[in-house]
Amino acid sequence: MKLGTENKKKTAVAVVLVAVAIFLVVRAFTGGQEAASTPQPSTASVATKAPTTDTAAAKRKTAPDGGKPHALLAQTLDPTLRFDLLKPNEDVTYKGSGRDIFRSQAPPPEIPKVVQQPVNAGPPPPPPPPPINLKLYGYAQHKDGQAKRIFLASGDDIFVAKEGDIVNRRYRIIKINNNSVEVEDVLTNNKQTIYLSQG
Repeated sequence: MKLGTENKKKTAVAVVLVAVAIFLVVRAFTGGQEAASTPQPSTASVATKAPTTDTAAAKRKTAPDGGKPHALLAQTLDPTLRFDLLKPNEDVTYKGSGRDIFRSQAPPPEIPKVVQQPVNAGPPPPPPPPPINLKLYGYAQHKDGQAKRIFLASGDDIFVAKEGDIVNRRYRIIKINNNSVEVEDVLTNNKQTIYLSQG
């Protein structure tokens, strides 16, 4: 049975890579414990040693506003708030451009409201004249050429009339057609066409 050890060069490279990988894994899991197990100096001794030992670290951590080093606050474990560092940010006010940052479009322009002036139309128009309450239910014409006569009804009253007659002391018959008649109210000068009723 072959295990892949025929090529000695490839086998040696594989063994070296496995050894390096095991070393890196062991170092990754145990490297953080060595740093935590070393005792940290007190804050008083850090303050006295800071100018001499950490000058290189202070030079590396420079401020973006001109290269002045920041105070190294990472070395102290003091959990109190530093109000002196927060004070410059208290007086800063936000000056926006007036745009709503939650909308991608500008608001639509405001449409001006049109103020309607009250229109004084004068006196109201007169009411419409009452409808003519006659029904046309038939007509008759003699063969000898006499004028055509119509039959009108108003409630229970029946009227027989020809063109030019006044019916019910109020309505003048103007023109008689085959299916309609034109009637004028002599009191209001209202003209109306009355059609032949079907019932």
